[in-house]
Amino acid sequence: MTCPACRTPVHTQFASPGLVEAIVEGGLDPSGDPLWAESGAASPAEYARWAGHLCGMTCLRMALGPGAPSLFALRDGASAYGAYTEDADGVIRGLVHAPFARYVSEVYGLDAAAHRDLSPAGILDLLDGGRSVMASVHPGIRHPERPAPGRGGHLVLLTSRTADGAGVHFHNPSGTTAATRAAGLPLPVFERFFAGRGVSLPGAPASHA
Repeated sequence: MTCPACRTPVHTQFASPGLVEAIVEGGLDPSGDPLWAESGAASPAEYARWAGHLCGMTCLRMALGPGAPSLFALRDGASAYGAYTEDADGVIRGLVHAPFARYVSEVYGLDAAAHRDLSPAGILDLLDGGRSVMASVHPGIRHPERPAPGRGGHLVLLTSRTADGAGVHFHNPSGTTAATRAAGLPLPVFERFFAGRGVSLPGAPASHA
């Protein structure tokens, strides 16, 4: 699927888009996803353990465009740079933005930059400069009509301003419908979920086949 307003493909962090809602809101065990192998995971158990942590890798797949590596191949590459770590008790930590930006820059030749203190106005400046932005938001952004439960914990890929210039278009790896996977929101609404940090990338996806 490709966003009609841009050239960036739309991907979900779970292999079956039709099951995203059941997984993230209904408690379905991801190991039951019949398309799990398409993610590049070694087993249903590995897929179930990791897929909920791979919103950032999904954003990267979208930014890389056609021919991008599988979700778990990207995870392996990012982990080698320290963008993901695991505690002794098996708790997954990440995505850590600075090593992730190094990974993207060195492996894919893209000018990636981590932004630890990013304002909404700064996002617009980056978009106006032709960049896309992986922004840290609360996953509740899929329900913008509700009060924001918090800020951060999830990554979405911002691709452009909205047509009126006052909002942002973004792709949400855990969007539960087509309208929430490729969405647009006024900037003040987006800001309610935004944690003030992210990673910027060149905006136009290119083939990496």
